[in-house]
Amino acid sequence: MIGVFDSGMGGLTVMRAFLRDLPGYGYLYLGDNARTPYGNKSLDTIYEYTRQAVSFLFDRGCILIILACNTASAKALRRVQQHWLASHHPDRRVLGVVIPLAEAGVEATRFGRIGVIGTRATIESKVYEQELGKLRSGLKVFGLACPLLVPLVEEGWVGKPETNMILKKYLRRLKERKIDTLIPGCTHYPFLQKDIERIMGKNCRVLNGPDIVSEKLRDYLHRHPEIEGKISRGGEARFFTTDDPGRFKLFGERFLGQRIARVEKVSLG
Repeated sequence: MIGVFDSGMGGLTVMRAFLRDLPGYGYLYLGDNARTPYGNKSLDTIYEYTRQAVSFLFDRGCILIILACNTASAKALRRVQQHWLASHHPDRRVLGVVIPLAEAGVEATRFGRIGVIGTRATIESKVYEQELGKLRSGLKVFGLACPLLVPLVEEGWVGKPETNMILKKYLRRLKERKIDTLIPGCTHYPFLQKDIERIMGKNCRVLNGPDIVSEKLRDYLHRHPEIEGKISRGGEARFFTTDDPGRFKLFGERFLGQRIARVEKVSLG
């Protein structure tokens, strides 16, 4: 199976793209809702929470795990891959969302001026600057932390005047930098996609994160038949949360765009 992990429900936007574009595989989704958000946690804490989640999904048969959480991808992925994975599950893989978005950003930019929005932890890690710099030298990258956006999305405030006002205030700083490409570095931001595109205007391309990650996963599976061949088929999708299953189901169906039959509560650590 393919595992999808996020600190909350935002990763369901990525899961939604997987189910649409790669429907033949089995999927497990884990949201660590009891300990969200990760964006204000320490480096060691984010790593430990991520390691626990990865271990949980591997124990339930996942061959490949996608860290849909930008914070976990930025702060924990490399350590999980280079240390824990090598000694515990060397035949399995854990991938993140940062590199696919960085690659798409380089492909999209016309003048080399790229903006990135995300949680404080993602922006302060400068992981996008690092990955973009590896792909092309001379880029101008402007990171902007937007800590209010995730709670607004999770509380269903998308489209409200107050949310648009906050969004405009955040994005004004990037418009002043005359960026031509914007990377939304958080899985909650697809709910704000149209508003972000409208505010940024026609001269700035706003990337669609879930679509890009889904396309990159398809390419990865094509290039790695030794991994792809081990993944179970049948289109089954199971959902786990560390918090209230009822609340996860209620809000998760909006994120996923379809009905969720059952949500199981689990403990990590």
